Amino acid sequence: MKEENALLEGERCDSKWCEVRRSGVHGRGLFAKKRIPEGTNIIEYLGEKIDKEESNRRGWARIDLAKETGDAAVYIFTLDDEFDIDGDMPWNSARLINHSCEPNCEAWIEGESIWIGSLRDIEKDEELFYNYGFDLESWEDHPCHCGARRCVGHIAGEDYWPELKKRIAAKKGRTAGVLKKSPKRQSA
Repeated sequence: MKEENALLEGERCDSKWCEVRRSGVHGRGLFAKKRIPEGTNIIEYLGEKIDKEESNRRGWARIDLAKETGDAAVYIFTLDDEFDIDGDMPWNSARLINHSCEPNCEAWIEGESIWIGSLRDIEKDEELFYNYGFDLESWEDHPCHCGARRCVGHIAGEDYWPELKKRIAAKKGRTAGVLKKSPKRQSA
């Protein structure tokens, strides 16, 4: 059974390869409308080109908003050393691609454009994912729910996984130590 298109009023998806649907991973996502061959430019990540200062201002404003509302979605994508793309626009459906620790897509830059492309053949109706590549600065704030066999439990770039695994193990060790030292409860 094909899922219903989940575009909201004012949104659009201009790719011939994908469409917006409800995601079992998080909210909404992009799904293949037809089989996508490996190496295909699927959809361009669109938005406003902003300098790094404005990018930081907007990013911190989103963090402040998240503290109030719980909505932590930040759609700022690094373009180069000077500029980023703020993709928080209703006409940028690429912003809805969810993270996975086993992605079937990746982002690449061609000139001044950011493209999401296929890492392998993607079957019709398969959800599109890429690894968001987050660093470890606030790793505990970004749990991963991708469900992939190789999921590391937090949204982080694969280059950071060895260090992330050490941090998770250290945290579990501290937690286990606290649990071991807790006084035993007395029975009444």
